Amino acid sequence: MKKIVIALSVLALLSSCVSKKKYTDLEARNKETQDLLNTATVKLNACLEEKAALSATASLLKEQNQGLISTSKDMTILSTKGAENIEKALESIKEKDLKISRMQDALTKKDSVTLAVVTSLKSAVGISDPDIEINVEKGVVFISIADKLLFKTGSYDVTDKAKGVLAKVAKVVNDKPDFECMVEGHTDNVPFNGSGILLDNWDLSVKRSTSIIRVLTNQLGVKPEQLIAAGRSSYIPLVANDSAENRARNRRTRIVVLPKIDQFYEMIEKEMKKQSK
Repeated sequence: MKKIVIALSVLALLSSCVSKKKYTDLEARNKETQDLLNTATVKLNACLEEKAALSATASLLKEQNQGLISTSKDMTILSTKGAENIEKALESIKEKDLKISRMQDALTKKDSVTLAVVTSLKSAVGISDPDIEINVEKGVVFISIADKLLFKTGSYDVTDKAKGVLAKVAKVVNDKPDFECMVEGHTDNVPFNGSGILLDNWDLSVKRSTSIIRVLTNQLGVKPEQLIAAGRSSYIPLVANDSAENRARNRRTRIVVLPKIDQFYEMIEKEMKKQSK
């Protein structure tokens, strides 16, 4: 810029000394120089603006890059936590599978015990007699003996014929010291009309139960601690008490065989409680 001013000054001083042609040439060159200067200035300003824009873009990209780095670190942390959670979930699934397997084993063992009881009883007692029924309800073994095999009408004295049947039941019970048996007396709905200590069918059903228990313990060697006495009167009939035949079916003694498998049930309950937490 200073050079241009000096050149112009020199031109002014020499204008009187130079010819008009030379002055015109110098003036033309000066104009060209000024045009070049203006063009250079425009380009410089454009470059400065572009530099500013690029600097802003660079700053933005730098921030974005830092954000990506931070996100990448977070993703790494999340991936690590996700992997840990997946591993924990798999371990939990394995534990539940093990618990389910244990419960299934317990139930299988329970079913095996029940099947063994039924097989032993049917083998010992026999299944051809229509007055003796052996069945399983909800995993419990029941032996139902018709009243006519055990007692006379309105009586709780066990007949000699009944002792032969009870001897077979006693053999199975004695072979299974871990079993308990609940002896249930059942009557029809005809009111008890006897005399003595019995007042009604409740008394009769319980008295028949205790009479059978005394035969099992006193004559057939069953341990008293394995037996439970119970009377149900006429309130759980097999069929409606609307005929002599049906009333005869309802008069019965039911022996409920209860294997002591509490440990299996306890294990199942514990596992279920653990899963519910």
